[in-house]
Amino acid sequence: MRSRTTNSACSTGTPYASLGVPIERVGLLNVECLFADKMSVFPENSIPVSKVVVHPLVLLSVVDHSTRLFKSGIKKRVVGVLLGSWRSKGILDVSNSFAVPFDEDDRDPKVWFVDHDYLENKYQMFKKVNAREKIVGWYHSGPKLHQNDIAINDLIRRYCSNSVLVIIDTEASNVGLPTEAYYSVEEVHDDGTPTSKTFEHVASEIGAEEAEEVGVEHLLRDIKDTVYGSLGERLTSQVLGLRGLYQHLTHVRDYLQQVLDGTLPVNHTIVYQLQDMFNLLPDVSNAGLVKSLSVKTNDQMLVVYLASLVRSVIALHNLINNKLANTDAEKKEGSSDSKKDAEKKDVSKKEKDTKEEEKEKGEKEKSEKETASGSSGGGSSKKDKK
Repeated sequence: MRSRTTNSACSTGTPYASLGVPIERVGLLNVECLFADKMSVFPENSIPVSKVVVHPLVLLSVVDHSTRLFKSGIKKRVVGVLLGSWRSKGILDVSNSFAVPFDEDDRDPKVWFVDHDYLENKYQMFKKVNAREKIVGWYHSGPKLHQNDIAINDLIRRYCSNSVLVIIDTEASNVGLPTEAYYSVEEVHDDGTPTSKTFEHVASEIGAEEAEEVGVEHLLRDIKDTVYGSLGERLTSQVLGLRGLYQHLTHVRDYLQQVLDGTLPVNHTIVYQLQDMFNLLPDVSNAGLVKSLSVKTNDQMLVVYLASLVRSVIALHNLINNKLANTDAEKKEGSSDSKKDAEKKDVSKKEKDTKEEEKEKGEKEKSEKETASGSSGGGSSKKDKK
């Protein structure tokens, strides 16, 4: 039976107790720690992480893990291990992942549990399939950071000395990427207090190879709405981009308001970045710029207006042609029907005439027979008189 993890056990002199490791696993972890440098895939010059590229297979695996857990009635975040490799210039390529049994106490965030046996066995199986994929970090479904993420990250560092945390929001309803990447750093305090570990945000993006792009296109083929053309797709993407920009600006406004209210301390790095962002914005109060934007907008709207007029004229032209074609078809159908009626009348008239001729012929033959019989009867009567 595995014990649950409590960070308070660190002060008892048993460092593995804080990681939720059973006593019988200590010897194996000591051996693994000897090979921790070899298991790490971080560059030798220890370049900080500049960007994390998440592949679609990872997203599908995490969504499947979360869905299966929710269907079983457990509405908690899911945890797993990320596999991948490092590119040049500190770019981490996360190409695969697998789920890990995880549990935590909702009332006490310091109590959590990870199945080490499952993690090691699963990684050995993945290593047999693709030896280039190393453990590069871990993930959870968030949607935000938790208090025990630092402790879990220290555990994953047993297998990867520079572990990266990727939060994948499986229930993302807003626009933007559902991934947020972090890596652990030592925070130095100005007041001389001991350093503490914290997470620093890293840029993340969704990337795929050619084979993965083909698979994603096949998956989205049933979801994609074929009613809209390329213009509709472009407008939809622009609307989603504007929504994402609005949300980011809202976050910036909330942060600045909290700084003004004294809720958050001033972070000069963030202030400098905001200042650089505002310096890149155009001066909308400049009369020349406003006139240029108005002229360009009017030109674009004129083209749109002319295109709408041409489209309307073409639609009316097609409508008239369709109406004329239907009229000609109706006339042809009417003439053909009249011809058929005339032919039917001729046939019926001929049949009637034929019947009348046959009737007259029959009556004539009948009268001839009667006449012949009458003459033969008169001759016989004369003979009798004689």
